[in-house]
Formats: sequence, structure tokens, C-alpha cells
Amino acid sequence: MRLSTTMIYDQQMRGVSSSQEGWLKVGEQLSSGKRVVNPSDDPVAAAQAVVLSQAQAETDQFKTARNFATTAVSQEETNLKQVVSVIQDAQTAIVAASNGTLSDDDRASYATQLSGLRDQLLNLANATDGNGRYMFAGYKSDTAPFTKDANGDVTYNGGDTPISQKVDANRTMVTSHTGRDVFMSITSNAVAEPNGDPSEGNLFATLNSAIASLSKPLENADDATKDAEAAVLDKTNRGLRNSLNNVLKVRSELGIQLDELGKLDEKGDNTALNQKLQMSGLVDADVTSTISSYMMQQAALQASYRVFSDMSGMSLFKMNM
Repeated sequence: MRLSTTMIYDQQMRGVSSSQEGWLKVGEQLSSGKRVVNPSDDPVAAAQAVVLSQAQAETDQFKTARNFATTAVSQEETNLKQVVSVIQDAQTAIVAASNGTLSDDDRASYATQLSGLRDQLLNLANATDGNGRYMFAGYKSDTAPFTKDANGDVTYNGGDTPISQKVDANRTMVTSHTGRDVFMSITSNAVAEPNGDPSEGNLFATLNSAIASLSKPLENADDATKDAEAAVLDKTNRGLRNSLNNVLKVRSELGIQLDELGKLDEKGDNTALNQKLQMSGLVDADVTSTISSYMMQQAALQASYRVFSDMSGMSLFKMNM
């Protein structure tokens, strides 16, 4: 085979190009901190990294979902804490108003007080979150769930399905109860009515019955009428106790959910850390090894430059001289 000056030149150029490519590749790894920059660097690791990155994205999505859920549950719990306080104030007022020696003016005063407490509860029942959505409206969160007519009767217009949020791969929880579940329901162990009638579950109807009763003058009434109105207040007292127990039950559920969300966050953080370590093992470069390789590739490139420089001044004619 004949050798020519051009062939020798091309051979040396390929050597220089190869050394330069190797040096640049290691330099890219060193600057990026990644061993696998392109899929061709390590096809198997690159494929595993794609699957792992999808898992990381899912972990991040669930973390975001838990943040939203924690905010929603915390807001509802804070709101129900105020609801409990108002119901307890109403219970205190009912006990005081049940005194048979009160004048009609005193009874009317308690009726006014209960009307104000009812309106406070209505305001809490129509509370909104930080985004303007009604907290107890279910999926009809764009409109107020409760309305009051001229007679003081309160109607629920919200949705019947509570809002749920998937907070982990295998966990979905209620993050916002409906107004019907909170203000118009009672627990399974509710105090029964002595005569066997169904227990009143509507908190607003319970208060309205007491307001109507206390608004009636009794100073000139007969004993039967007075006993009937006293029975109304007794029923109101039982109804308030049942409504309070129901609200406390919902608050208990919210507290358990907040605790669970905290534990899920801790688990999610551990999962994210493990995924990060796995990803690092797949694609990250070993700094010490990469620096050593960089120095070697740099030395090889410099050697290639010297060889090329020496050979470029020679020709076959000179070699034969």
C-alpha cells in the first residue's frame, strides 16, 4: 500500500479530532456534573433515568396536592372551631331563656340574641376560602350554599358531594365537607326525642323554633301554653347538643386528616430523597474520576497537537532523504 503526505496528514488530523472530542466530552461532563449528558453516553442508564424522572414528577405532584389539601382542611377546621363557639353560646342562651320566671321582654331579648347567633352561623356556613370559593358548597363552590328568606328560614342550595383530593398514589381524602353534612346532619348516637319523634338535624331550624317560641308573650298565657313553649326550648337544647356533636365529629375527622397529611408529607420527602439519590447514581458524574479523566484527555490532546505539529513539517520526500 502506498503512503502519501495527504494520507499521513489525514491520519494525524483524525487523531487530533478524536483526542479533542474525548477532551470536550469529559469537559462537558465536568461542567454539567452529569455522566450521562446524551442518551448515547449510556443507553441503559438514560432509559432508567426517564422512568425515574416520571416517578419524581408524580411525587412532586402529590406534594403539591397535599399542600392544597392541608390548606383546605386547615381552613375548614378553623371555621368549624368558630361554629362550635357560636353553638355553645346558643346553648348558654337557651338554658338561661328556659327560666320560667322571665318576663316577655327578657324572652324577647333572648330571641334577639339567638337571631344574631343564627346569622353568625349563616355567615360561617357561607364562608369562602382564599380563592373566593364557598367552603361548604361541595362542587357548587361558585354560589353561596345557604340562603335565608324573610321568615328567617334557611335553605341549603349547595352540592351533595364533598370535595375530595388525591393526596397519594393510594389515598384520596375529603378536603371540604358539604353544608348539609355539617349544619343539617346529626350523628348516629344523637339524643332521641322523648316522644319518639325524629331528632332535629337542621341547626338553623332548631334555632328558628326557639326564636319563634321566645318571641311569643307568655305573661298572660295558661299553663298548657307555657308548658308547650318550655317543651320547644327543651327540644332546642337537645337539637343544639346533637348539632354540636355532629360538628365536633367533623372537626375530629379534619384533625385526623391533618395528622395523616403530615405523615404522608414525611413519607413523600423520603421518597423524593431516595429518587434523587437513585437519579444521581444513574446520571451524575464522579467529580474526582471526571477531573482525573479530564487531565488525561487534556494531556492526550496536547500530545496529539505536538505529533501533528511535528508531522506537518515532514513529507515522504524528506523522510527518504
